[in-house]
Amino acid sequence: MNLKRKITSFFIFLIISSLAFAGGYFTHAYVQTSETDFQLLAEAHSLLTDHAFFDLPEKPTLEYGMIRGMLDAYGDTHTRFVEPVQAELSHDNLAGSYGGIGADLDRDTEGFIILHPFPEGLGLDAGIKDGDRLMRVDDLDILPETTINEAVAALRGPEGESVSVTIARPPEYQTLTFQIKRESIPLPSVTWYAAPAESRLGIIKVNLIAASTAEEIENAVADLQSRGAIYFALDLRRNSGGLVDAGVNVARLFLQDGDILEEQYRDKPIETYKVKQAGPLVDVPLVVLVDSGTASSAEIITGALQAHGRAPVFGTQTYGKDTIQLVFELNDSSSLHVTAATWWIPELETQIGESGLIPDTLVTPEDDSVTDAVIAAAVEFFTGDG
Repeated sequence: MNLKRKITSFFIFLIISSLAFAGGYFTHAYVQTSETDFQLLAEAHSLLTDHAFFDLPEKPTLEYGMIRGMLDAYGDTHTRFVEPVQAELSHDNLAGSYGGIGADLDRDTEGFIILHPFPEGLGLDAGIKDGDRLMRVDDLDILPETTINEAVAALRGPEGESVSVTIARPPEYQTLTFQIKRESIPLPSVTWYAAPAESRLGIIKVNLIAASTAEEIENAVADLQSRGAIYFALDLRRNSGGLVDAGVNVARLFLQDGDILEEQYRDKPIETYKVKQAGPLVDVPLVVLVDSGTASSAEIITGALQAHGRAPVFGTQTYGKDTIQLVFELNDSSSLHVTAATWWIPELETQIGESGLIPDTLVTPEDDSVTDAVIAAAVEFFTGDG
């Protein structure tokens, strides 16, 4: 029995020793590699730590600065680092919805963040009142120096999970705490209205190309048609893009057949996105409105519709962004957006990244005019009325 225990103990000792050796070896190899790869950085950091008169910033701030410096040296304007709060808000925007309590945020005259609960939202149902000061979200104290984006990100989270919200209610600023279960809050990427000078022209303003955008456009067309619209303008001005797949799906709404775009990642074969079947809006009379702020996925839509002769384009030359970024979430929920691929519209003669898209009808808005010249050009195109 004792012999058995001794043998067992010996093998346990042997295993632990082996693991410790392996762990030490690989850790040493990693550190050695890191020091070799970034020896100057490590040396500079050590000197700064040992000799700097002023206190160094906190670790996240210092690391963020190092990352930004690395990306600046890399030299691609579209490869970028995004801090946690903004990364979360950007993810929500592209998803088209978020888990929240149903409230807008603003500041009062003293700089405190206040809540404006949505009608019929969970925040209002739980007892939040318009103008309540937001004082705490879970373990985060909300101070006057807290940014609204930080407060928004704290209130958001997985749908169905509860969040603790502490408020101070005017005029006595009595403190109250509510446990509110987050619900799914839509973030529309599309708004729509009838053109002021011609109610038969429906304007579909797309602010961002999100996962929900194609469905939102279909809803917009249906609503505008119910109100008498027979012509439509897809307004992509000041739209910086979004999801590539979502842009392809928007183009598919309006096309009968054919290729939409081709894309290629490094060392990968070219992939072609095609129209799978005639789109539900293929017969809708359409123009596209663009400007220098129209970029990326918004240019995919514009270029595909223009290349297929589906819709004339009005406005000014577009931005010209024909690259795709992969988004990688880092350990602290910040993210790194890395340019990983390029795309092009097969039927176009020039690359979008070289010069952007040139409208079929160039319309330069006048800053001092109360009339939207681009929409006026669309009205004239459909009706012949100036």
